[in-house]
Amino acid sequence: MALPNIFRKDISEEIIQRINNLKPETQPGWGKMNISEMLAHCNVAYEMVYDNKHPKPNFLMKAIMKSFVKKIVTSEIPYKRNSQTAPAFIIKGSRDFKTEKKRLIEYINRTQELGERRFDKKDSHSFGKLDVNEWNNLFYKHLDHHLTQFGV
Repeated sequence: MALPNIFRKDISEEIIQRINNLKPETQPGWGKMNISEMLAHCNVAYEMVYDNKHPKPNFLMKAIMKSFVKKIVTSEIPYKRNSQTAPAFIIKGSRDFKTEKKRLIEYINRTQELGERRFDKKDSHSFGKLDVNEWNNLFYKHLDHHLTQFGV
């Protein structure tokens, strides 16, 4: 079953509505992150696309990521609860709820506005070139997993 298309305006607006239903006091159904850390964690996927703040993996690490992690991240199979998080996605230090929420919404809107064509065969930070379906799964599945984690 195909995942909803995050590049469609109605789907991105649905995700944003779910984000807007979050409150600073929202508690997770599982996991260790608080709400602000989760939002910052979700922002990392977009930072790797738009911002040059995360070091790219070296050749060996990229080969390992492509061989063992890419399918987990880009397939339609949902993430398991409490699954391991990549080091770059581990949030250290406190984060501001409003700031992280605003950033995430801006990233989602920017991605939707750029559209599928901009992402088809675009080189990813860790996995090489991804097709539009892989990009969609990467973005949508991650957001849906964590929004579900926080009950929205």
